[in-house]
Amino acid sequence: MPRRATSPDELLSQSEALALSGLEFMQKILDGTNPGPPIGATMGYTLHSVDEGSCVFRGAPQFNVTNPMGTVHGGWYGTLLDSAMACAVMTRVPRGSVYTTLEYKVNILRSIPLGMQIDCIGTADHVGRSTGVAHGEIRGVEDGKLYATGSTTCIVMKIT
Repeated sequence: MPRRATSPDELLSQSEALALSGLEFMQKILDGTNPGPPIGATMGYTLHSVDEGSCVFRGAPQFNVTNPMGTVHGGWYGTLLDSAMACAVMTRVPRGSVYTTLEYKVNILRSIPLGMQIDCIGTADHVGRSTGVAHGEIRGVEDGKLYATGSTTCIVMKIT
């Protein structure tokens, strides 16, 4: 079961993180060996599954992520898609390298009802020496409807 870091001391050091491939890093978050990101608690989602080239986060938006109109804020969609798409890229990053998002785009197709469980699926399309590209979608777990799509470009950097 994934767990979340509650202080900076719980996160892996750079040398510990660089000793793992991106896939190993993500698998260790999924099995609870290593802590997941604190932002998951803030935004109401957790890592649900991971495989080479794909990553799924599951969550349900709550009132704390609404805009003044009481609907889910666009930043929630963007944060969730950025997490899933970038982590899909990470699953193909080799030991000794890191990545970060360069840019991402979100298309919101319909409003997600508060409390409705969704899956955010990230899929890596290409990961090379210096660039990773992925796409993602947010779908309702129960209704299967597509609520948003996204795309991203990440930079991959060799550290060691």
